[in-house]
Parts: sequence; structure tokens; C-alpha cells
Amino acid sequence: MIKGWVKTTLIDFPGQIASILFLGGCNLRCPMCHNADLVLRPGTIEDIPLDDILVYLRQNKGKITGVVVSGGEPCVNPGLIPLLSKFKEMGFAVKLDTNGFYPNILGEILAQHLIDYAAIDIKAPPEKYALLCGLPSVDMDRFKQSLKLLIESKIDHEFRTTIVPNLINQEDVAAIARWLPHQSHYILQQFRPQGCLDPEFNDLIPYPSKTILQMQAQAKEWLNIVSVRGI
Repeated sequence: MIKGWVKTTLIDFPGQIASILFLGGCNLRCPMCHNADLVLRPGTIEDIPLDDILVYLRQNKGKITGVVVSGGEPCVNPGLIPLLSKFKEMGFAVKLDTNGFYPNILGEILAQHLIDYAAIDIKAPPEKYALLCGLPSVDMDRFKQSLKLLIESKIDHEFRTTIVPNLINQEDVAAIARWLPHQSHYILQQFRPQGCLDPEFNDLIPYPSKTILQMQAQAKEWLNIVSVRGI
């Protein structure tokens, strides 16, 4: 289930020194995804023993204060809830990265108070969502339900969009900003042209920093907090 592990990260969990785990499998086929093997070929990646991770966390508790569970899409894994429970029992702050298409699982996680922070990817405005997900269609009601659950939960969270050249433009970012609740923390992430699920995306040239900063300024007309990551 656990296909990748970064023992220490200072950037993936605000306010925490964290370990980040990457689980295999995903329900989407986003062409710009840079974890292609996790999405398309998780069975070809050797599992990392959970016991090895737990030993490391116990030995470094205090130095490590949080655990991030990412993917792929963590919610496709039936062992996700027991995994989150284990980290909470150990006394770690826990963050979940998700695409938001499993509101039933997210709701159960929130009801059991298994996470302290969540990040949901906002791929695009609703009318372009399927395109960015690499699918003929997507059930936006499921996604909207996840957003509602997260907002109502009152836990710390962020929404983030990868700014993909030729797919996401300034008008799209403005539309997303208008769509989100005014108090949202919205993050614009620079696109990384490496290891993409669609190899053609490896040849794309990311937007210049100036353009992304212009998108940030425009999004701030609707949202309280808009950050930029990766430029």
C-alpha cells in the first residue's frame, strides 16, 4: 500500500516537521500528474513495510511532529482509515492529501477525528474538470460534497490548483476563486514538467513567475488568503 516515503519534509504540512507517505492507486488520470507510476503502475513499485515507518516515527518522535498521507489518491486504499488511526494513536498530527471524490470516506475520517489538516486539489473550474482529470466525465456532486464536509468540519485545510500551461489560464483561476468560500486558503502551484502521466506534458514550459503572481493578485479579489508554491 505504501509506495513512497520521504522521512522529513518542512513544506508539506504547515506548522509541522513531517514524514510524508505516498499510497498507490488513483481514480483519476490527470495528464499533468507527476506521480504516474503511483497512478498507473502501483503494482510495479515495491511496498515499504509499515513497521519500518513506525519504528522511525517512534525513534524520532519530537523531531517529527506530523505525518502526511498522500498519493495517488489515498482514499482508494481500504487500509487508509486504520493507517490514519495508527498515527493518531501515536500522538502525531495527521494531514490528508485528496482529490475530493470520496466524500463517504472523507466524512468517516472527519467523524472519527483522524486528521488535523486536509488538502484538496481543485483541478479546474467545473466546466473543465473532466479535461484536467483525464476522464470523459466526473461526478462533481461527489466533489462538492467533500468540499462541504471539509468546510463544515472546521479543521485546518487548503485548496490548491496546479497551474498547467495550455489548460489553466487566468480566467480559470478567477473562476475557481469565485467558486470557493471567501475565507478559503487557496494555493497556486507551479507546474513541474517531469514524470507526467501524459509524456507530452513533460515538454511544456511552465508559466513564468510573473504570470502566476498576476493570477494570485486576481484571486485575492475574492479570497482572503491566496498563496503561491513552487516559483
